[in-house]
Amino acid sequence: MKHTEHIAKPKDLVTSVDEIKAGFIAIALEKNRRASPYVDEARALQHKIDKISSAHMLLELPAIRKGLIAAAGISDKAAIHLGEEGCLDAIKEFIDKFLLPSGAKFKDELIFRFLLTKGDALGGKMRNIVGALAQRKLCRAIVSSLRLADMDFVIRLDTDKNWIAPAAIQDETETDKAKGISWKTPGNDPRTLYFNMIVPAVGNNIDIILLRTPHATDIKQAVGQSGNYLALGELKGGIDPAGADEHWKTAKTALDRIKTAFKRKKPAPQLFFVGAAIESKMAVEIFDNLQSGYINNAANLTNPRHITALADWLINI
Repeated sequence: MKHTEHIAKPKDLVTSVDEIKAGFIAIALEKNRRASPYVDEARALQHKIDKISSAHMLLELPAIRKGLIAAAGISDKAAIHLGEEGCLDAIKEFIDKFLLPSGAKFKDELIFRFLLTKGDALGGKMRNIVGALAQRKLCRAIVSSLRLADMDFVIRLDTDKNWIAPAAIQDETETDKAKGISWKTPGNDPRTLYFNMIVPAVGNNIDIILLRTPHATDIKQAVGQSGNYLALGELKGGIDPAGADEHWKTAKTALDRIKTAFKRKKPAPQLFFVGAAIESKMAVEIFDNLQSGYINNAANLTNPRHITALADWLINI
């Protein structure tokens, strides 16, 4: 059993209180970092309306039109559907119903409502960012394990379809954002790992897949053949204990689908789960699945020892 190196009992999987606190702080810091452009934009908007004496005069400033649209509560997606005329109607109604009643404080009202809309957009982005941060952490661990094992590898950046050697990347942090990693085992067998890939046999997106194919193989061809799969896993980066059980249920459902889709394949690909928030009850269920062999490995994302062990396991399958 591959998990026994780092998981001897259910308690080993449980996220500690300190790690939960650290996770919340990390997300808060990331949220503040990503909020900075919105704050700067609000300051710029404030400067541009500084000498405006009437709310109706705002319509005479084309340079702040996007700011007015946001302050009116219209998202970028909604603005596309409304078009120029629809956005203008919404802005006029917004001015009449919210800015004019504010009297001399209409500028403050505009800025506050602008930030409310931008804050809502940031909240939506943060839900995706949590998953991206979790993927980045696991990616970094795999890259570190490959380097320590002195195994050559190439990566595919999220913004590029080409596979490149890490030495060719000027910014080392770019390797954290890899969409895929490919290497050869000591026995010279090709391995390619992808993040967030639709698996045709399952019909759903799977967080992590490991294939026995070279990176040069066409992706559609590689994922389209069930015999290419060595391992598939679910990654849940949310740190909030309140949502931990739901994350595990979602992941378990995905793993069940994979198990069903590959039930006729011998040997079946190995399955694993990685989660940031793991509570005691969850830990017992996960451990039972490990002991029974239903899943082959698991790790707590907040535990460096777990992630290192899982990364070593993946590069040696």
